[in-house]
Amino acid sequence: MSVFESSSAFSRPITAVAWASNASSCPAQFILITQTEDGASANFIRGFAIKSGYYLSYSKDLSGGMVVADVQVITDKETIPHGYCYIPEFLEPKASVGKKKRICVRIVPVGSVATAVLDLKLTVKNKSMVQQYTCLGDMNGFVVWCLKGQFSTPTPQAKPRSVSLDMRSLSLEGTGPPQPLKPSNPPEAPPKFSRRRSKLDTHNPMEAVYDSGNHSSIHGLTAMDGVPFSLHPKFESQSNSKYNYTFAVEELAAKRMCPSVSG
Repeated sequence: MSVFESSSAFSRPITAVAWASNASSCPAQFILITQTEDGASANFIRGFAIKSGYYLSYSKDLSGGMVVADVQVITDKETIPHGYCYIPEFLEPKASVGKKKRICVRIVPVGSVATAVLDLKLTVKNKSMVQQYTCLGDMNGFVVWCLKGQFSTPTPQAKPRSVSLDMRSLSLEGTGPPQPLKPSNPPEAPPKFSRRRSKLDTHNPMEAVYDSGNHSSIHGLTAMDGVPFSLHPKFESQSNSKYNYTFAVEELAAKRMCPSVSG
């Protein structure tokens, strides 16, 4: 990849950095930097007939929800900055990483920062420069370069929601033609009336006039409707001789409470 390539190609952030002996020991989802921008081997153990070594690697797997916000190269005499940690090592049994200079990173939640580390590159010391990258320092004859900037994350695709046939059949313009009977639309139950009201409909013809005429509300009923006038049994023996009750008071009260109905 050319050193003059635009940084827009590295819009996804780096999520982890590590040392690895080779492709076999490198964790899944990690990219092993095996060559410098100068075309040289990026093995940090340099020399002839070297059977083992270690390489710098990084990952852009966002499944953990974390990103590398910063990378630093420090010496063994420096104190690691607050919030930073040394990068892990995935090495073969005989390999080891030098401790004179070490790489440390600051890892933060992906939603807590607007910029992060987008790419890492290596060059041979005093050979070339990587444009638009920041020089972090030299290690074992290599120079470590870092590209930082705003990053993008994959947008999750929303799954389409299925709409049932009953929902699609709904309309705000009208109820439409009557549907066949089924458990979802049973016929309406007839209105229920009290036992007293049913007796009033049978024995009080005046109320039937009110219900079918000018008075269709419940206010057409009065306290006297449906109450028959009768004499107490103890006065029945006197009704033909000594006692003659004409019910004039009750009839007058009924006329006042029940308005006249015009034919």
